Amino acid sequence: MNLLQKVSLQIKPDNKVIKEADEFVKKINKEIRLKKIKATAVAGGSIAKGTFLKNDHDVDIFVKFDYSCRNKDISKLLGNILKKLKPELVHGSRDYYQIKNKLTYEIIPVLDIKKPEMAVNVTDMSPLHVSWVRKFPQYLKDIRLAKQFCKSIKVYGAESYIKGFSGHVLDILVINYKGFLNLLKNSQKWKRYTVIDFYNAHKGNALRNLNRSKISPLIVIDPIQPKRNAAAALSEEKINVFKEAAGKFLEKPSETFFIKKEFTIDEIKRKYKNYKIIFLELIPKEEKTDVSGAKLLKAFEHIKKHIKINDFNLVHSDWKWDKEAIFYFVLKKEVLPMYVERVGPPLHEKEYVKNFKKKHKKTFIRKDRVYAKVKRRYRKVEELIKDLIKDGYIKEKVRKIVIA
Repeated sequence: MNLLQKVSLQIKPDNKVIKEADEFVKKINKEIRLKKIKATAVAGGSIAKGTFLKNDHDVDIFVKFDYSCRNKDISKLLGNILKKLKPELVHGSRDYYQIKNKLTYEIIPVLDIKKPEMAVNVTDMSPLHVSWVRKFPQYLKDIRLAKQFCKSIKVYGAESYIKGFSGHVLDILVINYKGFLNLLKNSQKWKRYTVIDFYNAHKGNALRNLNRSKISPLIVIDPIQPKRNAAAALSEEKINVFKEAAGKFLEKPSETFFIKKEFTIDEIKRKYKNYKIIFLELIPKEEKTDVSGAKLLKAFEHIKKHIKINDFNLVHSDWKWDKEAIFYFVLKKEVLPMYVERVGPPLHEKEYVKNFKKKHKKTFIRKDRVYAKVKRRYRKVEELIKDLIKDGYIKEKVRKIVIA
């Protein structure tokens, strides 16, 4: 058995999960019949496509409302259908519902459309994406491999705090390149603004035809909606992480590329035992996952930026988030000098030199340019971190933050 066959078996979902999801769909359909509403609940997303992963506990269910309901509030109609099941309302481009049992169900109201132009909301397109993927059953194993690979290297998810590869984008890429290994090989050729256009809908002119605000470093044309870049949320950083990991896997294949690795505080301490490590523990605000995640990312980037601005030598940093979040920053053990040099204007710019000298007390000349010695505000990184976590910018992003 080769490596990919072995991994495929390991990540293949248990049939019990699929049966449980089917039973839940039947339960919703029973409620729909009792309410006499023109709608049908169906499994959606990866469970319907056949790309569901083992130990994945999130299941999408679409409730497809008859097109005659297009002018009605179908989110409210769905809320009435689900009332007995005590769902939690989640706000989105169209409100949907979440129910947590053994699995976490996201129940999404959509209009039952046959063609993309009938869509009233972007979510109406989702069942059409499912139908498109099911035309290519030969690539379902490869899509699962691609998803697991991306999850393990932390580039999976189009949420704003991840900016990675969505499941839909991976579906298109795997099908376009005819398999997982071909996707890895072809990723090594990606340049900025590479276009993947499965049906060649744009005849090589995608960059000219697409809305400029939706152009990303990798452009993946949606096969159902050719005017849409399915990879609009994908960042260059995540593309580069993917390409690097793909190159390493092709050079030396290993199961480790499919094992999701979350750091532990003890592991980081061991790995960077000769460095100074700052750990921060955070509790996010009780908001929609995407909103909370985006705020945590902004807080992390804010702290990281100020560490660098204040001349501390940052070696590595990362963060993770479940119910609570942990940030860590690895730095060289150092106390910075009391003074730092600030470069001023050249001497022939007399007015600028005069203003520079007014602003700074300790100035000196070196090679026809004026410089100043400025006393540092922070010589130890701990002092900076203590001030940063009290900062209003951070406080409005999280409920609580402490140095661990």
